[in-house]
Amino acid sequence: MTSKRNFLKMSVLGTSLLGITALFSETRAHSAVSKRRALTTKRTNKPIVVSTWNHGLAANQVAWQILSKGGKAIDAVEQGVRVPEADPSVMTVGYGGYPDREGKVTLDACIMDENQNCGSVAFLQHIKHPISVARLVMDKTPHVMLVGEGALEFAKSQGFKEQNLLTDKAKSAWQDWLKESKYSPVINVENHDTIGMLALDSNGDLSGACTTSGAAFKMSGRVGDSPLIGAGLYVDNEIGAATATGMGELMIKTVGCHLVVEMMRQGLNPEQACKAAVERIAKKLGDYKQFQVGFLALNKAGEYGSYCIQSGFNYAVTDKSGSELKDAKSIL
Repeated sequence: MTSKRNFLKMSVLGTSLLGITALFSETRAHSAVSKRRALTTKRTNKPIVVSTWNHGLAANQVAWQILSKGGKAIDAVEQGVRVPEADPSVMTVGYGGYPDREGKVTLDACIMDENQNCGSVAFLQHIKHPISVARLVMDKTPHVMLVGEGALEFAKSQGFKEQNLLTDKAKSAWQDWLKESKYSPVINVENHDTIGMLALDSNGDLSGACTTSGAAFKMSGRVGDSPLIGAGLYVDNEIGAATATGMGELMIKTVGCHLVVEMMRQGLNPEQACKAAVERIAKKLGDYKQFQVGFLALNKAGEYGSYCIQSGFNYAVTDKSGSELKDAKSIL
């Protein structure tokens, strides 16, 4: 009889605990939903465009010309990042970018719109504007990603012309590197190998783009996070968007930009979401002081924020009030 009473007590206790756990989960879910509803009902700062690094200022100006006239976010981000792609002074993106160990400039890019349509190219050579090739992969093919020779052939079929992307300055830097062939990227110099851009248009729709020449003097065939949806870029038109910079391998391992957006889904603001993602990566790394990882996020209300490991990461913001370069908060 005693055993039966104990069994009944344990059963009641177990049921109660399950009920409490379910109630807690339901309350937490309700809280996240409430925060999302509050986000969508608050006054939105739109249009707005944000992008990584100081070369984002010039890129934002082109994007803003589209947004300020009621244009779509997807068109704004594509045209915006084409600016550093064509600028040989930006040696981490497009034309003039640092080559790989064989002296070849190989480019990666991706783009994503408000409907989760996306396109990507990786290990693309001889084409100045990989972001526009990625856009056409999205618009004109049943695929998400094309790489290498396949990406090049597709680009040429769409009217892109091959050209030499290795400038004299980049070639000289590669020849100097060959003397020791030591691969040790300099934080915030060789590691800020992207421009990531996020935009919210007048219709309240989000889009993003990311493009790079990759890590300087990388192994031939190396692909980082920049062309990978979820790692270097992610857009969820219900919640927000995120892009990344720094050591691409770390963003790939953690699907970092998707993580940031999911943190915003749970109710965090953009800066809090970026910080949570960076801290998770840093905790897993242990020796995080050797690396740079940075995220930039924009939510549906037009709120933005950023966070990184190392100080020195900055980002550009352009809206109705003008343009500004801001420093991201950091762990170190």
